[in-house]
This record gives sequence, C-alpha cells and structure tokens, in this order.
Amino acid sequence: MMKLPSIEALHVHNRSATRDRPYGDAERSVLSLAGFRTARAEIASWPGYRPTPLLPLPSLARALDVGAILYKDEAHRLGMESFKALGGAYAVLAVIKRRLAAGGTEPTTCSLLDGSRHGQAASVTVAAATDGNHGRSVAWGAQMFGATAVIYLHQNVSPDRERAIARYGARIVRVEGGYDASVRQCAADAEANGWELVADTSADPAAAIPALVMQGYTLIAEEIIDSAARPTHVFVQAGVGGLAAAMAAHFWERLGPDRPRIVVVEPIKADCVFRTVAAGRPDPVPGDTDTFMACLAAGEISAPAWVILRHAADDVLALPEEAAPAAMRLLAEGRGGDPVVVSGESGCAAIAGLLAACQSADLRTHLGLDANAVVVAIGSEGATDPATYERVVGRPAHLVAGAAE
Repeated sequence: MMKLPSIEALHVHNRSATRDRPYGDAERSVLSLAGFRTARAEIASWPGYRPTPLLPLPSLARALDVGAILYKDEAHRLGMESFKALGGAYAVLAVIKRRLAAGGTEPTTCSLLDGSRHGQAASVTVAAATDGNHGRSVAWGAQMFGATAVIYLHQNVSPDRERAIARYGARIVRVEGGYDASVRQCAADAEANGWELVADTSADPAAAIPALVMQGYTLIAEEIIDSAARPTHVFVQAGVGGLAAAMAAHFWERLGPDRPRIVVVEPIKADCVFRTVAAGRPDPVPGDTDTFMACLAAGEISAPAWVILRHAADDVLALPEEAAPAAMRLLAEGRGGDPVVVSGESGCAAIAGLLAACQSADLRTHLGLDANAVVVAIGSEGATDPATYERVVGRPAHLVAGAAE
C-alpha cells in the first residue's frame, strides 16, 4: 500500500454553480470558442508549440481509490516550464499588432517572428507585474516579437525567478510589499509612461488584456479534450483565478452540462477565490499573502475571472503550507511505478488538493471521488525556482527529470 502524506483542506461549495445553466453572453464577453480559435491559430504557429503531456498516475489512483488520475504537465510548455507561456506572450502579440496597426499596417505574426518588423515593434513597451511565471511569459513574448518589457516584482519573488525573467532582456523593477502592491505600482507607472499594461488581472470585469491572457490558457482544456480523456473532475490552481476560469469556461462552453466538475485549489494564506465564492462577491484577503506556493500569492480575485467562476467553479479547496512540499516530493518519487514528475511549489497544488479531498470521507462523498472518477490535475509549473525545488525534494530538478527518462 502506497504511504501518502496526510493533508487537510478547507472546503467551500459554490451554491451558484448549476449544471443546467447555459454559457451566456456575460461569460462569452470574457472567453469564447471564437476567441479560442483565434488564440489557437496564433499560438500553434509559434516555434516549439505542441500539446503538453497528460500523464497517467495509476498507482496513485489505486491508493486514492479513484478510477484514474491524469496529470497535465505544463512543465513542458514552450520552454517556459509553466502554463503562463500561453497567456502573457499571446497578449503581448495582440498589443503589438494593435499598436502598429494604429500607425499604419498591422504586421503578420510571421513578420514579427522572423524579425522583419522588429524595428517598428521596438517602439512598444509592455509592462506586467508578476509572482514569476506571468512576467517571464511577457518578457519572452516581448523578446520574440521585438518589443521592450518592464517587469514588476514584489519583495517575495525569488532571485531565481528574477534571473529567469531578466534572461529575456526585460528591465526589472522591484516593489516593496506583496503581489497586489506590485500590480498597483505597475499599472500606475504604465499609465504615466505610456506603456502597454499586459496584466493578467483587473478590477474591471470587461478588461480586455486579462481576457486575452486567459484565452491563451484555454488551449490547455482543448488539449485535454483532444486527448480523448473524459474527465469527471478537474483540479486546478487559482492565484487571481485566470487559469481556473479558462478551464471552467472552455469545458462549460464546449461540453455544457456534461462538463467536468471544477475544483479550484489555492493556499490558505492567499485564499481570495475561496473567500469570494463563500461570500458570493469579491472578498480580498486582508494582510500578507506570502505563501510557499509562490505563484499563487494573490490577495484579490481578477474581476474577468470572477465573471466565469461565479457560476462555473463547483468547489474551492484551501490548502495549508505543508501540503505543497509533500506533494512535490510524492510526484518526484514516482511511487508504485508511476512516472516521475518535476512539479514546482504551485504546480503541485492540484495534486495536493486531490490528496486532501480523498483523505476526507466527507469531501470524498461531496465531490463524488469514487471508483468511477477520472481526475485531471493541472500541473501548472515545473521547477521554476530551482533552488527551492532542490531544497524541498533533495535533488536538483534535472536529476529528477533524468530519472524519468
């Protein structure tokens, strides 16, 4: 019998989530199948694009007494080691095209990728605040398409994550305070300097750029559908809620009442989605949101994401800090013959949430986690902070990954 780490979670059920509610105009104004088709056509043309692996974890499924567990491994996404590669860079591309079109002729994606329009694109400066992965995607996109990037980091972002962003030529601005302070400072400076704000969050439900970022993420859901997997449940991380909203929206519009149950997972220290679902309205986290699950350290839900999650998130789990290191080690060990997985502090949160849910008789029953359950856990990142990964797992990520080959 596989020995599993003991994890407890807080749980709230979304009383506004209903299976028979149609995907409506309000939701479609944020994320839509039409928008997905545009995003897929663009992103699929980028060098290195391919679907990320959907790894079966049969031994863990037997240990948890569910039908199947499939791990969507975003550590292999476009060399960025994170699902964020799909969103920030896509929004950067859209911003550059819009700005250059206003000054003459809209460039093609090909002309930006091959560098022939980089001279004009260099006039565009994009700015973003980040816990690490979104800023890395924005910086990568700016470099790939010829723009300039300024990335704002709060005081808790690790040196490894800062170096990973700076590697793409971005100028780094450090901000005192947490993630939400960096978001506010970045927005103010972007307005003052005439920069394009490529934010993945907004207090405005109609904000276009965060919606573009989320639209890029919907490719993950379509890849799951294309794989012929038919999940009954999707466990997915929330920071500001963008990834969770993208998953929920795409499955909802594509599959209607046959969509999987969406279980959102976040740290107790940054439980803005949990609080919002419980209150039925946006409810920010008071005080410090510094969490080991560093890329989920958000104190305020994104308003465009809430448009979707209000009726599409079925349940939310909030995890204690010790849940993530335990899940990182479990995945790295490849127990019982399961594949070895390199998963970072935030990437493992969906698996940690599933472990907690299956270890609670009440939660297992409420969520319907039985022998017929097919669970997809979103592995949102790899070892994006190599030093932290090695400290927790006891081996560098490349050695763990090498054991998987």
